[in-house]
Amino acid sequence: MNVITEIIGNVHDPEWKQRLEGLHTEQVFLDQWTAQKSRFLGKGDHGNEYPVALKRHSQVKDGDIVYFDPEAGQAAVIRLALNPVLVIDLTKLESMPPADIVRIAVELGHAIGNQHWPAVVKGTKVYVPLTVDRKVMLAVLETHHIEDITYEFQEGGEIIPYLAPHEIRRLFGGAGHESHAHVHTDADGHPHIHANIHE
Repeated sequence: MNVITEIIGNVHDPEWKQRLEGLHTEQVFLDQWTAQKSRFLGKGDHGNEYPVALKRHSQVKDGDIVYFDPEAGQAAVIRLALNPVLVIDLTKLESMPPADIVRIAVELGHAIGNQHWPAVVKGTKVYVPLTVDRKVMLAVLETHHIEDITYEFQEGGEIIPYLAPHEIRRLFGGAGHESHAHVHTDADGHPHIHANIHE
């Protein structure tokens, strides 16, 4: 297999979806750590290997086509396995007095920062990657009782289109590392997580 230096297309494009009909399509699954790299060796679900060496700072997306041979009736498609993301919506704050906005924003920043969770802010939404159990993350927010915000988990793939490459790396770049986390409560009864990441 030759080294793949560019993405041919994407299966989410209607034109390519039609061109791939009837072809033997191999799925190349990547974890979210590998997906941030421009150079990697992808392994398909049928055992084939796909060496990828894109331009520096390039990044693959779910559905990218890395191999296409219509005569042989074969293609290979990248599939990303991204962790869910906790999405905190601050839209209600837009109509509030400045003093209330500052207070709530600081409370939220304290709740997230106290856990050492990375976060990306886009408009009125805060994106926090899933770094520990969902129940623990929700318990942290519920314990702080921050008013006028809503939050829910969304699939990582749904978030990607709204983010710049460096923001994607911030949310998903830690996957593929071994993580050991433990939880304790502080003097106020707030859950607090310590995590040790090993590359």
